[in-house]
Amino acid sequence: MISADYLPFLIQALLAAGITALVIIASQFFGQRARHTKIKDSAYECGVPAEGLIHTRFSVKFFLTALLFMLFDLEIVILVPWTFIYREFLANHIAILGPIMFFIGVLVLGLVYEIKKGALEWEK
Repeated sequence: MISADYLPFLIQALLAAGITALVIIASQFFGQRARHTKIKDSAYECGVPAEGLIHTRFSVKFFLTALLFMLFDLEIVILVPWTFIYREFLANHIAILGPIMFFIGVLVLGLVYEIKKGALEWEK
């Protein structure tokens, strides 16, 4: 059967699949596609009915900022666990500093490229 070592992983995988299925099913029942009514389809913000265009266009800078945030958020997600296991790798004589420095170097090169292209300057 299943080893006791894999039980926490199995529980986490089942919980993730269950929550995902629950969110998808709930969005089908309660989402915008569920029923088309005037109240449900109208834009609503802070208790005041919306005026003007409902779907406004955003500048590309918003999306660039979001992508840069995701890039450096991913970096933190990778670096924090790495700092916790670094000592264990050193104790087992496994070279881990080189690959992580390569990873950080690629991210720094990406940041330098973004700065040179002016992606971080809000107004030109």
